[in-house]
Amino acid sequence: MTEEIEANSVQSARVLASPAILVFLGLQVLDVLTTVVGLRLGAREGSAFVGRLLETGPLNGLIVSKILAALLAVLAVFLNRKRLLLVVNMWFGAVVVWNVIAICLQAGVR
Repeated sequence: MTEEIEANSVQSARVLASPAILVFLGLQVLDVLTTVVGLRLGAREGSAFVGRLLETGPLNGLIVSKILAALLAVLAVFLNRKRLLLVVNMWFGAVVVWNVIAICLQAGVR
């Protein structure tokens, strides 16, 4: 029984240390930072869903959206759907790029 628990712990540690999870976490941080900067510069949220969440307050909306994103990542990990996690990472990578473009446009950078 102890060996089984140790094996599960090792497997969990491997999943948490996998590059896809680290990329996911990094993209979530970048998304929050770029969203906050963009909103402060006067940009609007591009996603209708997240925009509705932000109506409760920027911090509240971002927290809820990040919880939902984390649940999606956890689901992908537990279902052993590594491809889904890669697709989610590509999506959030595109979101961060979009946010940076919006920041540049708001700041007048061309």
